[in-house]
Amino acid sequence: MSTFLGMPTAPPRSPYGTGHLRGDRTFPEAAHDELRSEQLRRNLGRATRTIRTKRLDVTGELPDWEQLRDAGSAIKTDTMNRLPELLEQLERKVTERGGTVHWARDGVEANEIVTRLIRATGSSDVIKVKSMATQEIGLNEHLEAAGITPYETDLAELIVQLADDRPSHILVPAIHRNRDEIRQIFLDEIPGVDPDLDNVPAHLAAAARAYLREKFMTTRVAVSGANFGIAETGTLAVVESEGNGRMCLTLPDTLITVMGIEKVLPRHQDLEVFLQLLPRSSTGERMNPYTSMWTGVTPGDGPQDFHLVLLDNGRTAALADAIGREALNCIRCSACLNVCPVYERAGGHAYGSTYPGPIGAVLTPQLAGMHAAKNDPNSSLPYASSLCGACFDACPVKIDIPSMLVELRHQHTEQSGTTAEKLAMKAAAAVMSRPTLFTAAQKAASLGRAVGGRDGTVPRLPAPFGGWSDSRDLAAPPKQSFRAWLSSAEGAETMRAAAEEGAGRTADTPEEDR
Repeated sequence: MSTFLGMPTAPPRSPYGTGHLRGDRTFPEAAHDELRSEQLRRNLGRATRTIRTKRLDVTGELPDWEQLRDAGSAIKTDTMNRLPELLEQLERKVTERGGTVHWARDGVEANEIVTRLIRATGSSDVIKVKSMATQEIGLNEHLEAAGITPYETDLAELIVQLADDRPSHILVPAIHRNRDEIRQIFLDEIPGVDPDLDNVPAHLAAAARAYLREKFMTTRVAVSGANFGIAETGTLAVVESEGNGRMCLTLPDTLITVMGIEKVLPRHQDLEVFLQLLPRSSTGERMNPYTSMWTGVTPGDGPQDFHLVLLDNGRTAALADAIGREALNCIRCSACLNVCPVYERAGGHAYGSTYPGPIGAVLTPQLAGMHAAKNDPNSSLPYASSLCGACFDACPVKIDIPSMLVELRHQHTEQSGTTAEKLAMKAAAAVMSRPTLFTAAQKAASLGRAVGGRDGTVPRLPAPFGGWSDSRDLAAPPKQSFRAWLSSAEGAETMRAAAEEGAGRTADTPEEDR
């Protein structure tokens, strides 16, 4: 009998048409509409400025902040290099402590697993801790279709859910809403809310608290995400600011945690690094008000039935990309969003994904692909950046987002087939590789001065290059090319004078200083 190993195949990405990893429009199309909202820009500008200021204050007070960033980056890189063995260790430790581990290849499987586990309890309601993973796979919609009602307990997630909206920020899902909008949402959607409710934040929080308290006390099943999973001990960790997570993680009989496989850390000691990096980078706090950690099941204390769903959903595909895998180091702090000039103006909805902003522009194409369909909206995400580099400077684990965006642009270009841009670049290469043609082209280009404006720029290029000049200033061609000037009498005289001046300076400089 012979064995044929065959050719290796790329790991699958998140299935097309499932979850929330792809919008229905390209980023430029969606951003064009979002930019029309002055209220949105005011909301985003105010919130991101506040978070940026707080973050700079609390990171600046640590003398070893850069060393912490280095440590966080090194730990995450080591984790990605050993991910399979660490996940197996995590499964073993969770099982030893009475938990049950489920493996989900994609969001479809994860949704089915969670739905099955909830149905087994006989409950038709479930309370939820804020979770990017469950938003990514569209768990709420799946549960509702199965006759199960999910209740978001994070205040911002609750606002989004009640408004039948979508999150627009990794940390603050309702960042695009102001207090007046939130007040109206509560008046319209929360049963029995005081009709005289005002827009004072404390009063809005009290209204949400009264609504949720009954859910905490009566719902027997909770679903959470996880900020970290410790392979060494089987411990899961959730950090949050309101206490709703603590209620969900301790009161129900059954707890189901959906965790992306990249969230695992090797050792319990690694939390020492990340519990300093995460709160400072996300909320501008020295530590999270609530840090909840649990290991399996403890008889008589907390949920007595614990399930951990390990979610792939394209993460293995990202891991297989030598450059793109760095996106998996993300700890979901949202620091890159808060410093990004593109996100601050366009908002999170323009990205069409659960993960907006700079990290979303690299992570989403890694998880779901950029060419799953013709004119895939995800193919526009790598271009949703000015490449200013602020995201790299802010990232607590030093993810080089600008370089990854450039690489994804390269991948998109390579996979796009023949385009007008490619043909233009080939024609340019042919001209530039032939000195005679290049000189002739330079002379011909000088004729373009006729279409230049008074400010010395060309207002608009002809098709198919009009899109380029719509957003950029193109200088009108000079009267004379550099080569032509250099070969002229004026150029030769200028170069001769510069050479003589340089020689004179050298002669006047002491030999020991040369």
